[in-house]
Amino acid sequence: MLTVGSLFSGIGGIELGLERTGYFKTLWQVENDPYATEVLKKHWPKVKRYGDIRTVKKLPYADLICGGFPCQDISNAGQRKGITGERSGLWKEFVRIIRLVRPKYILVENVSALISRGLDIVLWDLAQSGYDAEWTIISACAFGASHPRQRLFLVAYPNKRGLARRREELQPRIFQAPRSKAVRWNLAAPYVCRASDGIPNRVDRIKCLGNAVVPQVAEFIGGLIVQFDKMCKQNEERVK
Repeated sequence: MLTVGSLFSGIGGIELGLERTGYFKTLWQVENDPYATEVLKKHWPKVKRYGDIRTVKKLPYADLICGGFPCQDISNAGQRKGITGERSGLWKEFVRIIRLVRPKYILVENVSALISRGLDIVLWDLAQSGYDAEWTIISACAFGASHPRQRLFLVAYPNKRGLARRREELQPRIFQAPRSKAVRWNLAAPYVCRASDGIPNRVDRIKCLGNAVVPQVAEFIGGLIVQFDKMCKQNEERVK
């Protein structure tokens, strides 16, 4: 079981997807939106929650830190200031938490425009923190959603994980894993999000759903991370 810490949690779409694999358990969440926090409280009542990420000074260790940092300055629908904008600039807080906790894995989500408006900074910051990264763009409609919602998903891990350079075959990759191996994660589940959280306020609910990660996509990536983790452990045993 891999433990999860969530940043910019929203209504918990990533955590829900990861937990649906059966191999992840959420330990803590960081979210400052009042409505989203109420949703998190309802569905993860025993999970520790924190508010404004800028005020968080200490967090328990988690094997995986996940989150979709604000996209307003990166999205084509915004002012396109990039990752140094006021909202999307909170990526620096994401990096600060990574360096504070030092997780085994990192899962980052953002709009596909991140490729041209800040991915270079993300990769640089991760490399300076000791992490290698892989990324891909996935559309929600590929997992049964009624909308495209193309999003960039990046998975990072310490640069010694799975990268034994003695033999080329000892270099597993996350996003090169055949999809056929991930069928076991029940990706064809028909629902995309909860029909109702039982918490009133239609406007806030629509906004949160619009910002949320489709759980099926997080479940798929979680399955690939589990496969990768198992391969790394096997390879580490082989090179001892």
